[in-house]
Amino acid sequence: MNEPTVFSKIIAGEIPADIVYRDEEITAFRDIQPLAPVHILIVPNQAIATVNDIEDADAELIGRMWCIARDLAKQEGIAESGYRLVVNCNADAGQEVFHLHLHLIGGRKLGSSVSR
Repeated sequence: MNEPTVFSKIIAGEIPADIVYRDEEITAFRDIQPLAPVHILIVPNQAIATVNDIEDADAELIGRMWCIARDLAKQEGIAESGYRLVVNCNADAGQEVFHLHLHLIGGRKLGSSVSR
């Protein structure tokens, strides 16, 4: 069995986080190193390491992540001005935590790319 990720520990309540959404399948919390005024990570509660590990049976769960991102963008007041949704897959793409997560980033002009 793989070691629990920091995200698994947040979901389990073992590590504190600023949680903005939680249900039986998905948890969303503020990134501790935000790239913009709004930077929320949306993660499935079940451990899926990367996009490559998504199974066809996960399609509804993955779709719900995007719907929650849309709703959080409205809640955070960035839906109309614009926001970016980002998923990194594996090390060359910059994935640091190997628990699938969707970045919701906004609250300022982002330009063609987002960086620190």
